[in-house]
Amino acid sequence: MASATLLVDLQQILSAEHPDPFRVLGMHTVSIGGELRLVVRAFLPGAESVWVADADGRDVAPMEQVHPDGFFETLLPRGTGSFPYRLRVCWPGVEKAVTAADPYAFAPVISDFDLYLMGEGTHLRLWEVLGARPMQVDGVEGVAFGVWAPGARRVSVVGDFNLWDGRRHAMRLHPAQGVWEIFIPGVPAGTVYKYEILPRNGGPAFLKADPMAFAAQLRPDTGSVVADLREHAWGDEEWMEARRGKDFCVEPMTVYEVHLGSWKRVPEDGDRPMTYREIARELADYVCDLGFTHVELLPVMEHPYDPSWGYQVTGYYAPTSRFGTPEDFRWFVDHLHQRGIGVILDWVPAHFPKDAFALRRFDGTALYEHEDPRLGEHPDWGTMVFNFGRNEVRNFLVSNALYWMEEYHVDGLRVDAVASMLYLDYSRQPGQWIPNRYGGRENLDAIEFLKQLNAAVRDRHPGALMIAEESTAWPGVTQPPHLGGLGFHLKWNMGWMNDFLRFMKEASVHRKYHFNLMTFSLMYAFSEKFVLPFSHDEVVHGKGSLINKMPGDAWQKAANLRLALGAMWSHPGKKLLFMGIELGQWREWSEGRSLDWHLLDEPLHAGMQRWMRDLNALYRGDPALWENDFSHTGFEWIDFHDVEQTVLSYVRRSDDGEHELLFVLNFTPVPRHAYHLGVPRPGRWREVLNSDAEVYGGSNLGNMGVVQTVPLAAHGRQQSLPVTLPPLGMLVLRHEG
Repeated sequence: MASATLLVDLQQILSAEHPDPFRVLGMHTVSIGGELRLVVRAFLPGAESVWVADADGRDVAPMEQVHPDGFFETLLPRGTGSFPYRLRVCWPGVEKAVTAADPYAFAPVISDFDLYLMGEGTHLRLWEVLGARPMQVDGVEGVAFGVWAPGARRVSVVGDFNLWDGRRHAMRLHPAQGVWEIFIPGVPAGTVYKYEILPRNGGPAFLKADPMAFAAQLRPDTGSVVADLREHAWGDEEWMEARRGKDFCVEPMTVYEVHLGSWKRVPEDGDRPMTYREIARELADYVCDLGFTHVELLPVMEHPYDPSWGYQVTGYYAPTSRFGTPEDFRWFVDHLHQRGIGVILDWVPAHFPKDAFALRRFDGTALYEHEDPRLGEHPDWGTMVFNFGRNEVRNFLVSNALYWMEEYHVDGLRVDAVASMLYLDYSRQPGQWIPNRYGGRENLDAIEFLKQLNAAVRDRHPGALMIAEESTAWPGVTQPPHLGGLGFHLKWNMGWMNDFLRFMKEASVHRKYHFNLMTFSLMYAFSEKFVLPFSHDEVVHGKGSLINKMPGDAWQKAANLRLALGAMWSHPGKKLLFMGIELGQWREWSEGRSLDWHLLDEPLHAGMQRWMRDLNALYRGDPALWENDFSHTGFEWIDFHDVEQTVLSYVRRSDDGEHELLFVLNFTPVPRHAYHLGVPRPGRWREVLNSDAEVYGGSNLGNMGVVQTVPLAAHGRQQSLPVTLPPLGMLVLRHEG
């Protein structure tokens, strides 16, 4: 250690400021008096003595402590060639020396090709390169850490295993891509870690959680956790194989939206939320019983703040530790698949929170976000906006979407807040946004990102679904990119939801003045491939529960809700219902408590749940309700002009026309007797569902099971059906010949 260069290196290592510790530490060839010799250097603060040993643990040479802070060095004996050495270290107070491989003895784990793809923004399996990946290198078990931080002068892995000392495991830099990596032997799964980052632009070092961590500590702790994703033995092969050949656009699809922390709690254990494994069993039983085809989970990605419901994500690659481990969440998905239930996740690529330990100014620069707040901050949510123009940011997000499908077998992602991504002026006043290069308000980078995202999912995971929560009239959301669209499979129909609820909130005597709210959706119902959502957004923030939006007394509110659900299930489009609506829950939903399951002890609420079960059974059993969801050939009005009596009637039919259902909806509490409907076929029509049946909590007014057509023209048809319409009720009839 006599040279001035090495003295400078030593000082930089001791102060944790060395830009390339791999150039100094580890085994190197040096020239001494013209002779080439091998030298081994190690930085082990606190060590009493250190020996270089061979792979079998036999001592080769003692190391000299050349600095009291723990810098050791030795020249290996003449003639010694390079070999996989170990360090045998004696620590104070430890009786036996510890022998382990040296992190600075290993070559880079990340390949040049990986780095090239990352720089290009096309590495679709980024989680296999960055993050904390348990693996074996040269026969040694350990963890390979990798992180993108081009604005850092030095990055170290810190944790309990190295006393959170940023000097001990400083990482290797790949300067062209700004990627840092190190393989640390002997680090077990479950280890808590962070990155200590020394910014290049000055200032002290700071700690950050790993953006690619597979697991995280339970809030309020914010450390990342090493998790091994190699272990799970999947049992859902039958489901996954069937999914590859499915097109859910022509399949039945009814989605039960769930917030895992509040669906059902455990009151006898401090009212804690259920674990992934506990809820998997109960949720699968419940969803199968009610007949839903999928569950959609509010974001399960790690987040520090419970009232955000998961929409302020800090760990995009980590299932939240609130309910268990990554292995537990895999078990959850696996179990639901084996019960025949699809799993969709809410996913939030539009924005991320400002928490100091997470993505914001990750390496001391605006790395994931824009520097300019007119592009980089969301004024409504107090969050940061991703910089979709940056290759590495798009890569991070596209790879994340594929990660959940690949590593957790999820069946789709519902992409949150797409409108906020598409428009540069979303929720901004003049002067608060920057136009695109053509002077427009469209976010061209976000558009290209969404196209890239959806193309990647379609190519790699056929049968998986990409669903847009997009609230504007942006054209072609569900059109493929080569036709000018964004490439989503489905889009939430927010227009239908808003109009429908506005109509249902009206007192029944006023509904005739707002009838257009019920019929307008059919003007555009086939312009996109829609999901009809009654989501969590409609039962929070003072909006009240869905049943309490309905007018009238308790009986009428329940009748109106049954009618609303019937109208929704009979309208073209896939369905999504937030948990608790099927119970007729009176209280507004709160993430901090369980659903009001005790309501099922009351006939009115048990009837509501039974109505939901029977609606799903009808829906799944008849192709008329799902096979032609996105074509006008699957829907035909009987009458949408009866404003005075506030009655709607229409037919849904299958692709081949063989399956046909007639729906009649009475939106007033006034029964209608001998109400004539012109029908497409003469003969007997069986009443297959009546929302006013006594078993659902209704008044039991109906048609005794069967109605026969009469030769009386109505609605442009020669035969009509004289039906009795129950108050605030829906009839479903099927032709019997």
